Amino acid sequence: MKTLVTGGAGFIGSHLVDRLLTHGHDVVVLDNFCTGRAQNLKQHKGNKRLKIVECDLAKVSRESRVPRVSRVVENASRGARGTSPSRGTSFYQFFHGVDWVFHLAARADIVTSIVDPLNYHQSNVDGTVNVLEAARKANVKRFVYAASSSCYGIPDTYPTDENAPIRPQYPYALTKYVGEQYVLHFGQIYKLPVVSLRLFNVYGPRSRTSGTYGAVFGVFLAQKLAGKPFTVVGDGTQTRDFTFVTDVVDAFVKAAKSSVVGEVFNVGTGKPQSINRLVKLLGGNVIHIPKRPAEPDCTCADITKTKKVLGWKPTVSFSEGVKIMLENIDYWKNAPLWSKKTISLATKEWFYYLG
Repeated sequence: MKTLVTGGAGFIGSHLVDRLLTHGHDVVVLDNFCTGRAQNLKQHKGNKRLKIVECDLAKVSRESRVPRVSRVVENASRGARGTSPSRGTSFYQFFHGVDWVFHLAARADIVTSIVDPLNYHQSNVDGTVNVLEAARKANVKRFVYAASSSCYGIPDTYPTDENAPIRPQYPYALTKYVGEQYVLHFGQIYKLPVVSLRLFNVYGPRSRTSGTYGAVFGVFLAQKLAGKPFTVVGDGTQTRDFTFVTDVVDAFVKAAKSSVVGEVFNVGTGKPQSINRLVKLLGGNVIHIPKRPAEPDCTCADITKTKKVLGWKPTVSFSEGVKIMLENIDYWKNAPLWSKKTISLATKEWFYYLG
């Protein structure tokens, strides 16, 4: 089959590309390399079944041409990001003959979404609509959207199911939810076979190395490599539904293979873990930073529907996942090293607007 992955050079996207290539699919990756990294796809160097296209999905012109800054790489042998311009290539051309589209491309940091909401709207909403329109015109067989559990905000009940009230607390959460609504609307109006997966706290090798929230492993592992204390928000008793990336990839594949359309599914474990337990498993000293407004004390997915309808369940335990992270810790050796002071400076708008 021919598949297309937006954000395929990113954290989750690159793991999905790994799986699809292993299963024998031809894969097209669209990525603007804003947060995605060529290094995440280097293991596929020379694989002729992989095409990598550098493209900003939010800036596709009305003429449906890839922006002038774009680059097309026929395979990963050039280390991604390529050198050959393709200024006249039709954006829709990359969707021709595609069976499955996985839309993971998005900007994904709370702090910068508060500082720059317009950019987040363009990337997460306009970019999603552009991909939907291309998929519609190409008559793709499946469209799977990476939604965010942040749409629930601070829930009333735990575990939180798909019918819980939607309460976005910051622009990132809002734009991901608006993107999901567009996905479901295209399914309703144009009969595009869509499925949306609301991801909880995904972690694993290649997780983001930037951001002062949502990338706790990237922050902590860089601090561990440098021999610095972990910057724990609040008292560390808050819990998160950490879900290992290979389990999340399983959910994407099962959603694509299913015949379900127009549905939303939670992807988590239903077994939240405290930050204090994470620190204990990683091993190291701790300093505490102020608790942040608009953050829930707990995230916990009700995955009853996902298990029943998609036949999916997580298989990697939290202790197993953390062990794998430590085995791959060198990935974070060049990650930003956050301190109590730099985090305070980076999150001042967060406290100003949401405090």
